[in-house]
Amino acid sequence: MSKSEKIKKFDPNNLGDKNANIYGLPFTTDEAEVVIVPVPWEVTVSYSAGTAKGPKAVFDASFQVDLYDPKIKDAWKIGLAMDKIPKEIHKLSNVLRKKAEEYIGMLEDGKSATSNPKMKKIQTEINGECKNMNAWVKQRVLHFMNKNKVVALLGGDHSTPLGMIQALSEKHKSFGILQIDAHADLRDAYEGFEFSHASIMFNALKVKEVSKLVQVGIRDYCEAEVDIIQKSKGRIKTFFDRDIKHNEYNGKSWAKICDDIIKELPDKIYLSFDIDGLDPKLCPNTGTPVAGGFEAEQILFLIEKIVESKKTIIAFDINEITPGADEWDANVGARLLYRIANLVAKSNKKV
Repeated sequence: MSKSEKIKKFDPNNLGDKNANIYGLPFTTDEAEVVIVPVPWEVTVSYSAGTAKGPKAVFDASFQVDLYDPKIKDAWKIGLAMDKIPKEIHKLSNVLRKKAEEYIGMLEDGKSATSNPKMKKIQTEINGECKNMNAWVKQRVLHFMNKNKVVALLGGDHSTPLGMIQALSEKHKSFGILQIDAHADLRDAYEGFEFSHASIMFNALKVKEVSKLVQVGIRDYCEAEVDIIQKSKGRIKTFFDRDIKHNEYNGKSWAKICDDIIKELPDKIYLSFDIDGLDPKLCPNTGTPVAGGFEAEQILFLIEKIVESKKTIIAFDINEITPGADEWDANVGARLLYRIANLVAKSNKKV
C-alpha cells in the first residue's frame, strides 16, 4: 500500500493502532518525512538513572496523543515514524551503567583514576564505548538525512546527540544550537567521562561548524561553566532562568523575550531539548530535576515564533525523559515530540 493510499484509509480520530508505528501512524521510515532515531543510552548519568527507557516509554505513551495540531492542518499526513529501538545499544548501556556506578562510588570515596588501575580501566572502557555510540548515531542519522528526511533524536541521556551534531556538520557549513535545558552542560569530561551527559555542549562546541550556542532556561551550573560562557567571545549566549523570570516579574512579556532569543540565533538551528528545561512538575522523574523552568506551551510558543521568523530548524532532539511509576513523564514527552516534529517539518517546508 502506497503512502497516499494509507492516508486515504487512515482515520486520525480513531484509537491508535499499537501494531503501527509511533502515534499509531501507518507510515514506515521510508514513507515518513520526519524520522525519529531512538537512542536508549544512559551510561554517564550522574544522579538518577532510567533515561535509557525513555524511547520505549514515549513510543508506548504516544498512542494516547490526539493527532489534531492547532497550528498545522492535517499535520499527521506529513508522516512521522520511529526507527527500531536498538536492543544492542540498550543492553550495552545497562552493562556499562553498572560499571559507571561502581566508578562514581569510588570517586565519591576520594579515589582517583590516575592512581587506581580499576577506575582507569572502567574510565577507558566507558570513554571508548561512548565514542562508538556517537559513531553509531552519526551513521544512523546520516542514513536518513541522505534520504532527505528531517531527523529527530530521542534519548536517552543528553550525551546522545553528539553524533547527530557531527552528522549535521557534514551537511551544513554553519549552524547554531538552541539548547533548552536546566543545565549548562559545559563541563569538561565530567567525572572523568569525556562524553558525559554534562559535557554535551562542551563537546558540541568542538565542532567548528557550530557557529553559536544559545542556551535558554539554564539554572544549575558551576563557576567553570560561567567562565566558559564569559570567555566565549559571543559564541555562547545564555538566557538564564533567573533572568527570564525577573524580566517577566518586571513586566516583560514572554513574546518579547522570545524575540530576544531569536535575534541571537543564526539562520540554521539545531534544537537540543533536555526535558529538565521544563518545570519539574512536568518531568518529575527526569535524571536531574531542578526547581524553576518552563511550561510546555512556553517552549512550543518559542518554536512557533522561530518557524514564523523563517529561520530553519534543521533537526532536533529530546532527551532525559525518564518513566516513573506511571506514564506522566512519557506522556508529556510524547506530546511535545509530536508538536515539535510538526513544527520542524513546517520549518523545512515539508508541509
